[in-house]
Amino acid sequence: MPIYEYKAYVAGGGTKAGVIDADTPRDARQRLRRDNVLVSDIREMRGGRGTRKGKIGEKPERRSFVDSIQRLRSTSRGPSGRNLEIVGGITRQLGTLLSAGIPLTEALNAIVEQAETRRIETMFRRIRERITQGASLGDALADHPHMFSEMYVNMVKAGEATGRVDQVLNRLADFLQRSRALQRKIISALTYPIMMILLGIVVVSILMTVVVPKITAMLEDTGQELPVPTQILMSTSDLFSNYWWAGCLVIAAISAIVERFYKSDRGNLVIDRFLLRMPLLGDLLRKASVARFARTLATLLESGVTAIQSLEITQKVVGNRVIADATGNIRIRILEGTDIATPLKASGAFPSVVGYMVSVGEKSGELEQMLDRIASAYDEEIEVVTERFTTVLEPIMIICLATVVGFIVYSIVLPILQVGAIG
Repeated sequence: MPIYEYKAYVAGGGTKAGVIDADTPRDARQRLRRDNVLVSDIREMRGGRGTRKGKIGEKPERRSFVDSIQRLRSTSRGPSGRNLEIVGGITRQLGTLLSAGIPLTEALNAIVEQAETRRIETMFRRIRERITQGASLGDALADHPHMFSEMYVNMVKAGEATGRVDQVLNRLADFLQRSRALQRKIISALTYPIMMILLGIVVVSILMTVVVPKITAMLEDTGQELPVPTQILMSTSDLFSNYWWAGCLVIAAISAIVERFYKSDRGNLVIDRFLLRMPLLGDLLRKASVARFARTLATLLESGVTAIQSLEITQKVVGNRVIADATGNIRIRILEGTDIATPLKASGAFPSVVGYMVSVGEKSGELEQMLDRIASAYDEEIEVVTERFTTVLEPIMIICLATVVGFIVYSIVLPILQVGAIG
């Protein structure tokens, strides 16, 4: 059933905008008229976007819904940032409603009515429509990969196969909440040094392009021979003032080259391996990837997804090529008949304690619980590493900035002192 976006007048002269599902625009108008809503403009929404009905004889652009989904799948791997919070909240609501015994279609009706944005409302109207046509919840969610990742869809399908969709959704909500918390920790750890670097660049640029040229011009008027530090400062200032655009082009070119190299198969591995070897930052990234690996694998296994499929999905979400390759190798070794712990220990990508705990979990039959404990332990370690990272980096950044500013001040003061000594 098509979904229409409309603008209308309501009783009292006010205006209203919203979406409604109906067979035809005429049916939509009639339904709204029964609610004392007078439609002024209506358009069919295709792929979540409004398509205005043109004049007679005009042929609007037609693109199948399947084409739109395939295009989205090729460019997206699931929600991130604000979308992650939205999906987590909706998942929690849906899981709670199903746990209370409310039928799926009625639960989706509640989600539609409570949707915060028109985009979310439209998406869940389409999901509800797919389900009323006989599709499963997992298949309906798979049509929106920009909001529901492959992991999410597979867990829901596993829940449908075992009759535990409500439990799976509640487990997914917990997983998304923890993933968002981990994401925030990483961002908070990297935000401060990035801000310090940008602030330092701005301060030094202002000094070199505005302050230094005025002072050095006064020093040149004295006619004395300037010391070497001052000459170096003047040359650097001239570069900043006259060739700043060249510096911007060089930075842009380096960024483009690095980005293109990172997108290549070899470049992705080289850069991710280099990042893991960096002091402090590498430790933080490794712990984050291991925590994501353990949490994702535990959640998938608890939801009834097979170990092979769980590892295949986990490989795509760990966030580091080295850890991802190790995960893929574990999957291949399992297909050959081995356990998880043996190739995990041999990979060298995971800390030895992880391999030991996984081995204990497999032998005791509590692998999912052990993986969850590993993830929780590494979440706590991430907090410690984050604090250590910012604590060590702050004085380093201050010393670097003070050294640059100190050199500028010294280069300016030195010739002034020489003039005083001569006088």
